[in-house]
Amino acid sequence: MAHIQLPDGLPGIVGPLTYSPDTAQPLTQLAEVLLRGPNTLTSAEREMIAAHVSYRNECDFCQLSHSAAAAAHLGGNYDLIERVKLNPETAAVSDKLKALLTIAGKVQKGGKQVTSEDVSRARQHGATDKEIHDTVLIAAAFCMYNRYVDGLATWQPTDPAAYREMGESMAHQGYVRSRQTSSGKVA
Repeated sequence: MAHIQLPDGLPGIVGPLTYSPDTAQPLTQLAEVLLRGPNTLTSAEREMIAAHVSYRNECDFCQLSHSAAAAAHLGGNYDLIERVKLNPETAAVSDKLKALLTIAGKVQKGGKQVTSEDVSRARQHGATDKEIHDTVLIAAAFCMYNRYVDGLATWQPTDPAAYREMGESMAHQGYVRSRQTSSGKVA
């Protein structure tokens, strides 16, 4: 049961976003820009960063939904996403993405954990300053999103099919959508 009265039946972050439309708008816009906006990193790669950080933060809702979004971008390749979450160094992804995932994992622990060597490694594998910037921002934002979801003890589905459906929607329709407020108004 959620710590505050959230709209019934809305999973994970959807309940708090519906509860507070004023904060929902900038939060969903940030997710849209970070995960789907124009970028040299693919949406699948950015979703993998979000899923990896969420997995490390033990936020089931976020890691499962963003894993599903990444898989939706990759034709349903859930095996790859699981490997990325568990141990990016052994996953079948580019050396650049491995280096960026290392940076993301360090941001998850604390921003000061990222070293010059981590950044140098990413650059050696072709990461641009923008890609390094965006990786850090995605990791930091997902620490916030994860804490928002778990800090309010939101309801989370247990059926994997629910996450597949969410992932498809996030991957193909995006994050900025109208939400019905708890008073029944569309925000």
